[in-house]
Amino acid sequence: MLSFRPIRPEDDADLAAIIRQVMPEFGAGGPGFAIHDAEVDRMCAAYSVDGAAYFVVTDGSGRVVGGGGVAPLVGGEPGVCELKKMYFLPEARGQGMGENLLRHCLETARILGHTTCYLETLTGMDQAIRLYKKLGFRPLCAPLGHTGHGGCDHWFALELK
Repeated sequence: MLSFRPIRPEDDADLAAIIRQVMPEFGAGGPGFAIHDAEVDRMCAAYSVDGAAYFVVTDGSGRVVGGGGVAPLVGGEPGVCELKKMYFLPEARGQGMGENLLRHCLETARILGHTTCYLETLTGMDQAIRLYKKLGFRPLCAPLGHTGHGGCDHWFALELK
C-alpha cells in the first residue's frame, strides 16, 4: 500500500536515484531538464524554505518510490508556486497515488499562501498531462519564471481557490 509523508534528510539519496532513473525513461536526461538541478542531491534542504514543501511516497515496507512538492516559482510573480520533482518508480504508477499526492500538494500550496500553481512537463508524459488537465490545470502558450528547464514543451497553471 502506498502512502506519503514529508521529506526527511535520509530520503535525499533515494529521491536523487529515483529522479535519475525516471527522467531518462521519458527522454528528459539531457540539458534543459530538472535532472540537472542542484537540488536533486539535497531535496530536503531545498524544500525546507518558506513557501515550499516536499512529500515522499513510500510503499508498504517504507521504501521511497516517488515524491512531489511545491516551491515558489523562481523568477515568477508573487503568489505563484511551481509543482516540482513529481516522479514515481514504475511499480508505484497507476494506483491513484499521483492524483492523491497532487491534490495534497495543491492544498499545501494554498495553505502556504500561493494563489497559482505552475508546472512544466514534456511530450511523452501522457499520464501526467491527463492528470493535470483532470484537476483543472490550463495549458499555457509559453513558460513562466526562470526554471532553466528549456527542454520542457508543455506548461500549465491552476488558480488555487
